[in-house]
Amino acid sequence: MDKIVFITGASSGIGAGCARKFASQGARLILNARSVDKLNAFREELEKQYGAKVHLLPFDVRDRKAASVALESLPEEWKSIDILVNNAGLVIGVDKEQEGNLDEWDIVIDTNIKSLLAMTRLVVPGMLERGRGHIINIGSIAGDAAYPGGSVYCATKAAVKALSDGLRIDLVDTPLRVTNIKPGLVETNFSVVRFRGDKEKADNVYKGTRPLTGDDIAETVYFAASVPEYMQIAEMLVMPTCQATGTIVSRK
Repeated sequence: MDKIVFITGASSGIGAGCARKFASQGARLILNARSVDKLNAFREELEKQYGAKVHLLPFDVRDRKAASVALESLPEEWKSIDILVNNAGLVIGVDKEQEGNLDEWDIVIDTNIKSLLAMTRLVVPGMLERGRGHIINIGSIAGDAAYPGGSVYCATKAAVKALSDGLRIDLVDTPLRVTNIKPGLVETNFSVVRFRGDKEKADNVYKGTRPLTGDDIAETVYFAASVPEYMQIAEMLVMPTCQATGTIVSRK
């Protein structure tokens, strides 16, 4: 795959899985995350394992000005982004809506919704000029129905679905494609953040199940990106076999 792929939140979890998969197929990677050290270590891994060409863009996706400056700073040979993977996202806490922390909710909303909008706004016009491009948003099964202690997070992922659908409508008379990938249970650092660093509570989320991994979701992202250009995978809901809905999970 001779394409330039820009992945946000690329230093761990689903983002890192996507980077590995696209690198293994010969894509050139622009990787974003907040930690410069993590990005540098990950670039070394990708270069050593796959001979990948990697350009790093370390910034906080919530910082719109930093995002704009970073994208403008891209060398000419890296500006023609073919695939944007809006992966950066998080949830903090399992509070009831009437008990939650407004500052934490700001972080979740700014990361999951506003930064996705900012990346889309910054990258898609260039895709339109070049007459090619694919926007892949990482949504969630949480966007399909609310569950206890997750109303704000669920709302942000419902927004990702609406924004994906809306962008697809706005781009319907162009060659660009829009995909919303909706994972179910995936074991990453995501739950550790949700439980504010409590690894034991995070591990209990997956206890008695065989959850998916970031690499599993990366396979679906790559599939959506690699189908013929006349075909558009609009939406994919991906769960482990032991899961039926966001709340119905078989544990053994």
